[in-house]
Amino acid sequence: MSTEEAPATTPVDSTAALPETTADSPQGPPAKRQRTQKRTGQREAYWNDDSRKQAAKLPKKKFFRQRAHANVFSDHHLEYPLNPAAMDWSPHYPALPDKKVEIADIGCGFGGLLMALSPIFPDTLSLGMEIRSSVSQYVHEKIDALRLQEKEKDPKSMAYENIAVLRMNAMKFLPNFFERGQLSKMFFCFPDPHFKQRKFKARIISPTLLSEYGFVLRPGGIIYTITDVEDLHNWMRKHLEEHPLFERLSPEEEENDICVKTMYEATEEGKKVARNKGSKFVACFRRKADPVWE
Repeated sequence: MSTEEAPATTPVDSTAALPETTADSPQGPPAKRQRTQKRTGQREAYWNDDSRKQAAKLPKKKFFRQRAHANVFSDHHLEYPLNPAAMDWSPHYPALPDKKVEIADIGCGFGGLLMALSPIFPDTLSLGMEIRSSVSQYVHEKIDALRLQEKEKDPKSMAYENIAVLRMNAMKFLPNFFERGQLSKMFFCFPDPHFKQRKFKARIISPTLLSEYGFVLRPGGIIYTITDVEDLHNWMRKHLEEHPLFERLSPEEEENDICVKTMYEATEEGKKVARNKGSKFVACFRRKADPVWE
């Protein structure tokens, strides 16, 4: 078609009034947009303020909120060592560079259990593992702030030097970080229940994953589980009971284990369940000794 034959086009009036925003429009009411913009500005200002990291101030949880669930099958652009020997732990435990991690909190959330375990096991390294970036960043900054606060009181203090957090996917990369039999305790506190049956494959306790946990957990080591979802409790208990590497602790052992009481009370999710007067279901299992092969 020649230029002369081309149809005329209608110019766009950039000054035309936009449709009026209503409560039902995708943009939402103006007041809500203003609140969102204000929160976003506050969050960016908080994150860009490097001075707070030097002032031993505890991070504010409201600036680290993130959706409760993450796709465990996604790549997430995570960094992980080729094998445990290639992992450099010194940046995470600078005051204790020669020790190895023995306690793992899988899906540590905002780190309540991790902070509580620190004085209970002062000579043992504990590691929190969390897949959500903002949440793991919160735990990291809180640990740094707690360390600085204790150093201000006593320059020789070793408080909180034995805990750290890593952003990682334990379902994929646990053997990349830990040697065979390295861990003595593993915690699974209020894991994602994944209610839909098609999502059961994403549950943190499964026969395949239990074999990996049995690999990194030493004989006599303990797996601790707690949840407020009875169906998930029954799922985890069933698979642990059926796995040849694990045996259930007796009621007396669970009752007298300080770790059970700690995870029952210290986690943020556990505190929320208590406020809502919900139920908590606990099951703990010991790693059996390796079989003797003829």
